[in-house]
Amino acid sequence: MTGERREDIGNKVRAFYEDCSFPGYEGFETPFDLVEKAQRGIYARLLDEQLPLGVRILDAGCGTGQLAIFLSMVHRKVVGMDFSYPSLHKGNDFKEKFGRRNVSFVQMDLFYLGLKEESFDYVFCNGVLHHTENARQAFQNLCRLVKSGGYITIGLYNRYGRLLLDLRRWLFRLTNDKLKWLDFFLRNKSLGEEKKHIWFMDQYRNPHEEKFSVDEVLKWFRQNNIEHINSIPKIRLGDRFTADDRLFEPHDPGGPLDHLFCQLGWMFSQGKEGGFFITIGRKA
Repeated sequence: MTGERREDIGNKVRAFYEDCSFPGYEGFETPFDLVEKAQRGIYARLLDEQLPLGVRILDAGCGTGQLAIFLSMVHRKVVGMDFSYPSLHKGNDFKEKFGRRNVSFVQMDLFYLGLKEESFDYVFCNGVLHHTENARQAFQNLCRLVKSGGYITIGLYNRYGRLLLDLRRWLFRLTNDKLKWLDFFLRNKSLGEEKKHIWFMDQYRNPHEEKFSVDEVLKWFRQNNIEHINSIPKIRLGDRFTADDRLFEPHDPGGPLDHLFCQLGWMFSQGKEGGFFITIGRKA
């Protein structure tokens, strides 16, 4: 990919997120509101329970920094990194307002990282790489920041799981957005209008996104000396993600046939979540 192409995509995505910071702080009056909301989700609760105290964490592509602040609420040092200044500004304002000392925010590009190699115990990059011009290269860059024996977690759009959303996107464009009620989040009456707008823009109007298969991601892991540890949803037939899952203990990844059938099922089980899947690995 040429430098001009990389610059073009990067500028478009940056401009998009500077105009539409994600996620918003609607409804969060204190850090404890943030904790309460996060712990209603199984994944966030398990992270908080299972990440050791005293570790150093990077949230790459942190957006407005909600996960970074949440994970820093106990004795963990967290760096939230993003290239969108308005998003970081929201997170930093929340941090300063409540004096959260264990989290810091930096503006940085995944392709020009100014962080020390092998300096983090855990690196998280959820919902970010698929909006870059070269997801594999960005992942490789992040792997360099992980300590030996440390963990990297990435969340991506799945090629199969996103098919129904792609269909809705096409229908929305065809009908000038008159069929928005087809989206689960947009017809959820408990969500505020700001959150609905952010969801719609992020899912249906993003200027650049790519989709990946499980086997592609596992190949990235092998190429970068990263051992597969876990996946959410599970990628082996018969396995299920549960409320007592051990996120950072090794799980059998199954084989290509497992992956194919699991991903076909994600068309329906993950469709309303945007066809999103998470893969956790450990640096050998």
